[in-house]
Amino acid sequence: VHDKRIIVEKAIEEAREIECGVITGEGKKASRASLPAEIIVKSGHEFYDFEAKYLDDSVDLVVPAKLDKKVQEELQEFATRVFDFFNCEGLARVDFFVTKDNEVLVNEINTMPGFTSISMFPRMWEKTGMKYPELVDYLIKEAIDRPVGLH
Repeated sequence: VHDKRIIVEKAIEEAREIECGVITGEGKKASRASLPAEIIVKSGHEFYDFEAKYLDDSVDLVVPAKLDKKVQEELQEFATRVFDFFNCEGLARVDFFVTKDNEVLVNEINTMPGFTSISMFPRMWEKTGMKYPELVDYLIKEAIDRPVGLH
């Protein structure tokens, strides 16, 4: 339900919070997705809020997420499809909910994810096989090679 001021959405209970990094493909190659990661909120927090994320030691970040191969591949495919649908360039992180029945639901796309050496985005790419300095170099080269302006 929604109007001009508010959106009310159905609650998704007992779902896992999974995220996947996406980068623009090299040249005309397809965009690429990292291995998915899972955010596990420990006791004391109902969900992954500001305090759990930044102020205390209330979350475990598991990279790669412990998923069935089929679900992992589905997440990676959805992540690149969302990235491409919104004509993203460079990098983005796509966040998902995975229900207890392994239904994959897109939560949101973050077009400027955290990018310190300890942030989840570079950690996902490191586990995928691209270390932080290589990832930075790749994104800089991709930005330099990208046409200027809207396209």
